[in-house]
Formats: sequence, structure tokens, C-alpha cells
Amino acid sequence: MVDPVEPENFLRPVNVSSSLFFESAVEIFQRVWREIRPRAAMPSIEVAYKRFANADSRVRLQDGVISVAITDLLESAPAPVIESLAHILLGKLYRKPIARQYAHRYRLYLNRKDIRRQIGILRQARGRKVHAGPQGSLHNLEQIFEELNSSHFGGMMARPALGWSHVRSRTRLGHFDPAHNMIVISRIFDDARSPRLALEYVMFHEMLHLHYPVDHSGARRCVHTPEFKAHEKLFPQFREAKALLKRLPSI
Repeated sequence: MVDPVEPENFLRPVNVSSSLFFESAVEIFQRVWREIRPRAAMPSIEVAYKRFANADSRVRLQDGVISVAITDLLESAPAPVIESLAHILLGKLYRKPIARQYAHRYRLYLNRKDIRRQIGILRQARGRKVHAGPQGSLHNLEQIFEELNSSHFGGMMARPALGWSHVRSRTRLGHFDPAHNMIVISRIFDDARSPRLALEYVMFHEMLHLHYPVDHSGARRCVHTPEFKAHEKLFPQFREAKALLKRLPSI
């Protein structure tokens, strides 16, 4: 089921008492902990904002202490957003179901245009892409990009940075990182045993991510829009290429 679309700056107050807005992050996590485990003895809870390279936040329980590390991107977030994050992190820690209202509220906040812009800035400033450059032992990714650009995009697509991964990943065959404007392709394709058609299809797929940006119009990100999927099927030998990817573990 698709979550209802709401304005980006709208946060629905769901059973939020006025005291919430005067609580510290630690107090919010303590209150949510009591809601999740009302009969247990509360452990010590530590909450800190960290300079992560993205919007990730983490929680762990060690030696009777719950340590919460929240991206500093959320340091000025409204209290209901921190409350939602507390339900998400503590729910995962104790393997408890997370109420839809909290997951929806948190996603809606992260999908705001201003927050997405800040995430992009953080990733550019703090993150780095680990890759081995475009020239492989067998294939040059820049050459493959330009061939596909000419045959499928009229040569009009600006070439991003390109690089091979350092590992022969069979699970992450390729990805496009908009923050660094870069396509990274798994080194598993830089092998004479790997069909070139499979490599070309993966590159084409990642090029489509440049052509069709992620849709952030609702609470959920839509990475592969209907337009993206329709265009992808125009790839010559589309079905054959998809079938080749399923046989990669045997290569």
C-alpha cells in the first residue's frame, strides 16, 4: 500500500503530548523505551549526535547500556521526528513492530526538499567513493558509457565519474551515487567469462538513474519510476541480459 502524499513541510501530530516538546533526546528515548518495555528495568540510555556522512542513526545494547548515535543532520529536527526515530531504533533493537505512524512521519521528514539537499551536501563533504577507476583489465567503463550514450541517449548525456569496484560483488552489480555524480560497476564484469551484454545492461540501468531522478514526492522514495521501467525494457536483448545476471554466481 502506498502511503498518502502530504505536503513536504507537514508533520501530523499523532498522540503527541505538549510535554514532548520540552524533552531532551535522552528523555524522549527513555519514555519510548518505557512504552516498548513497560515491565522491565530500564538500562542506562546515552544519546549523542554524530558527524555521519549520511542520514543514518544507530543503536546498540552493550554491558547494560543503550548507546544511540544520531546523525547531526537531525540535531535541530522537531521533537516528534526524534520520537519517531526512537520508536524505529528501539523497535529494531528489541525486535518489536514499529507503528506505521512513526515510520511514515520519519520518512516524510527525510524526504523534505531542504533535508534531501542537506543530505547531499553532507555526503559530498564527508563521504568518499572507493573505486578503482574506469580502466579495468579487460573493459574501459568510459568507452562503454559513451557507446551506450550514443546508441540510446543521442549522445546527449553528460558523463559522470566512472569506476570499477574493488571487490567482485555479485549482490551489488552497480550503483549510481548522485551526491558524487558517479557510477560504480562491480569488478565481476571485468572478466572474460562475464558476457559483455550483461555489463552493458548494468551500465544502461545505472545511466537511467541519471536520466530519471528518484521520486521524493511522497513519504516513500521511488527509485524505479514507471517511466524508468518502461525505458529499461527498450534495451536490446533485455530478457537475455536479465537472464545472464541470474547466472553470474556460476561465472
